[in-house]
Amino acid sequence: MGPLGKKLEGHDVALVVGAPVFRYYPYVPGPYLPDGMRLLHISDDPAETARAPVGDSLLGDAVLSLAALTKLLGERKPKTDRPREKITHRMAPHPPNQAKASNDGLLTAAEVFEALSEIRPANAILVEESPSNLADLHTWWPITEPASFFTFASGGLGWNLPASVGIALGERETGRNRPVIMIIGDGSFQYSVQSIWTAAQHHLPILFIVLRNGEYCILKSFAELEETPGVPGLDLPGIDIVSLAKGYGCDGARLDDLDAIKRAAAEAWTKSKPTVLEIPISPQVPPLM
Repeated sequence: MGPLGKKLEGHDVALVVGAPVFRYYPYVPGPYLPDGMRLLHISDDPAETARAPVGDSLLGDAVLSLAALTKLLGERKPKTDRPREKITHRMAPHPPNQAKASNDGLLTAAEVFEALSEIRPANAILVEESPSNLADLHTWWPITEPASFFTFASGGLGWNLPASVGIALGERETGRNRPVIMIIGDGSFQYSVQSIWTAAQHHLPILFIVLRNGEYCILKSFAELEETPGVPGLDLPGIDIVSLAKGYGCDGARLDDLDAIKRAAAEAWTKSKPTVLEIPISPQVPPLM
């Protein structure tokens, strides 16, 4: 709560539309709002309006509510000429990795995302569960179209892998047939790995990109934030992602060359089965704050 309250200092009113008030990831003690700020929350979910810890909640349709509020607003000029702070990393809780290349000879997540951005179809759907690489992902894969990006809420691991299968099924049923790419870490992959069997049984041409850094990297970030070094069980040696993929009926390959990754990714959407690409990357623990 503390960092968000600090960001909101100097403002009079906060308007939250269609989102909870507030989900914190990670939790840091502090006031929800700075002194003097009022908050209005608009949501069509009565459970969310009931649990909002601060502000006034309005239960209603977001579009109709905003249309009504717009009519009440006249021409207003800001009280200050102070330039607005530019948020460079947008949807991620931490900034992107600035290093272009790693020191261990392995690819970085940023390099992989840059390569994928060069070959992805314009209408591709992105599903993501790689929290330690989220900032780099959004640097190279900005979300510009509605219903083209899906992820979990506040770090609820295990949802996105089966969700990508359901999304691909929905694309087939509606006839839109947009290509689906699932970006996931090797830690997150373990929660619902059986989902790829369902994808194979339905002959869905999903591209699963499994970033293999050999650890629960985001939990190591939490360990640093909580000042609890040496937490056991956060390393993941000895997992053969490719064998798992083939055992569930998918195509699978382990690739560490960017050109080979681009070729395999472009081919994945032309198949009648899922493709799982295991890509070893450099383990880089990002700061959470």
